[in-house]
Amino acid sequence: MAAVPALNLYAFWRTSATFRVRVALNLKNLPVTETFINMDAGEQRSEAYLKINPLGGLPTLVEAGHPPITQSLAILEFLEETQPLPALLPADRHGRARVRSLCNMLAADTHPLITPRVKKYLTTEAGFDDAAWRRWQTQWFTTGLAAVEQRLSTEAQTGLYCHGDTVGMADICLASVVAVMRVFKIEVHNIPTVDAIVARCSALDAFVRAEPARQVGAPVQ
Repeated sequence: MAAVPALNLYAFWRTSATFRVRVALNLKNLPVTETFINMDAGEQRSEAYLKINPLGGLPTLVEAGHPPITQSLAILEFLEETQPLPALLPADRHGRARVRSLCNMLAADTHPLITPRVKKYLTTEAGFDDAAWRRWQTQWFTTGLAAVEQRLSTEAQTGLYCHGDTVGMADICLASVVAVMRVFKIEVHNIPTVDAIVARCSALDAFVRAEPARQVGAPVQ
């Protein structure tokens, strides 16, 4: 049996991308240490962190003796190869392509539009106030989740979860978007399939332990 790698996760409590990685680590029961990067204080733009992740994004996963792994989807794929069971991707190539497509709709087409650096640009360069920023968030959360709902509600491969009856990578990405949406207290309506799948995920221990409010640095409720 291969030795379990020593993993260090550079993380912040609130980010959707970090939530994704935490859930996958929990599902695969992989031990990890966390290094807290305070995004609200701008630590992701520090010289030290930019040497690890030049874009200043979170999370970053580091295995001792190897280059840092950035981008949450790349990290999920790495964890899948590191610890194949439980599998987060289907066994067949068409199923894997479908799951990866759903993941990218959420993690590449929806989430990047509501990140802190986008907010910073819109508020400092485009004159957005808090109300305009909230409308922006709501617009892109709604657009992304409505598109995912259309697929999940009409494609035969959808089961109790995004693909079949076993939780997988697409469910992680879906729950991650909804988790950060809840942090910002934004609601999207008329997505019953999405809501049902997220509710099932939210009942699983791996997702519960990854909830933003439970992480180091989260505000005390």
